[in-house]
Amino acid sequence: MSRYRESVCRICRRENLKLYLKGDRCYSDKCSFDRRSYPPGQHGQRRGGKISDYGVQLREKQKVKRSYGLSEKQFRLAFEKADQKKGVTGTNLLLGLELRLDNVVYRLGLANSRPQARQLVRHSHFLVNGRKVNIPSYQVKAGDVIEIREKSRNVQVIQDAMEAVVRRSAPQWLELDAENMKGTVRALPTREDIPMPIQENLIVELYSK
Repeated sequence: MSRYRESVCRICRRENLKLYLKGDRCYSDKCSFDRRSYPPGQHGQRRGGKISDYGVQLREKQKVKRSYGLSEKQFRLAFEKADQKKGVTGTNLLLGLELRLDNVVYRLGLANSRPQARQLVRHSHFLVNGRKVNIPSYQVKAGDVIEIREKSRNVQVIQDAMEAVVRRSAPQWLELDAENMKGTVRALPTREDIPMPIQENLIVELYSK
């Protein structure tokens, strides 16, 4: 799978939204988005003009895809699964992304960013209901307990994340037990539980063409 190897701060600046891709740095005065909140590139400060309907839809899709750290193929598959479910496709898409194991680890504060959470999950540092799970896209369910493996609790990046957890609070649908380094999915999230400004209807329109 292709990997993005350039500065992730450029992604936030391109989408004109802080996506918290660098963890604790995004909360400091070193955040590039706060210092240069205009698109990257030689002509970033002079960009403007009218954007087509397609361009608006594309930017919305790119914003969500990059925020959750998915490839184009992964995002398309997530959309197709959402489209097959009952209910509103756009809402189904966002809730499906929220229930990914790597996102839940990040939301609980057990990792400083989604990329870091994804790497930790792949390296088998987490248990779900007492069983090892190393698939970042694993869909958690209400009542699931996610915890750090006993032998992984001294990993430095995990220790750093637990120290920084006070800067972020877990959403209401999750419950963090910081002392025991574990969290519980109290209930399934709702659309209102996703704070990022997203117009998911634009993504549905884009893929419906």
